[in-house]
Amino acid sequence: MATGTRYAGKVVVVTGGARGIGAGIVRAFVDSGAQVVMCDKDESGGRALERELPRAVFILCDVTQEDDVRNLVSETIRRFGRLDCVVNNAGHHPPPEQWPEETSTQEFRQLLELNLLGTYTLTKGAVTAMTKALALDESPYGVRVNCISPGNIWTPLWEELAASTPDPRATILEGTLAQPLGRMGQPAEVGAAAVFLASEANFCTGIELFVTGGAELGYGRKARRSTPVDVPDIPS
Repeated sequence: MATGTRYAGKVVVVTGGARGIGAGIVRAFVDSGAQVVMCDKDESGGRALERELPRAVFILCDVTQEDDVRNLVSETIRRFGRLDCVVNNAGHHPPPEQWPEETSTQEFRQLLELNLLGTYTLTKGAVTAMTKALALDESPYGVRVNCISPGNIWTPLWEELAASTPDPRATILEGTLAQPLGRMGQPAEVGAAAVFLASEANFCTGIELFVTGGAELGYGRKARRSTPVDVPDIPS
């Protein structure tokens, strides 16, 4: 099927869609023919993407606030009359130089609110378990629930993480060597996985799709002996 018609006529909500992986998912669904409603706390980034892409609408939303989420859904249905797919991408990484025992109770609760209620890093095991439970509960209504576990994806967040370390290039190299494929992933590749789960994968529910370049296999350093390594640069 042609790229522009894979999800034509469908309406998709993408949370955390202003940049990084979220923006890659928004672009992939727009390219597939869908109408996309993206939300984020980053209004400037969201508005910029809205101006750039056809069939992309931005709504300011904090996914930890129930009223914001209710407004996101109701406004989507009011404007477009339907909602076919939700990609619950919004999330936040914990501080890179902070050990668990150094995390305050308030910081932990904030991470739970954002990552579990919004999804993403939460502690990925809980997201996976919730995916399976929701897949069972929602199956009588014809609703499929799947999750994507991305690995090292080269995003502005990764750039910021690397830039905050004493040796950014060494940090990037370490992240690159984790993948047997010898490179980091791109947001567009996570977007392609999301479109696949929403469209052709209509007999898949309750699954976890790894988009990691094989990092979970634990053999990245072994594979690098024969795999060319493509290390991204931090813009000067």
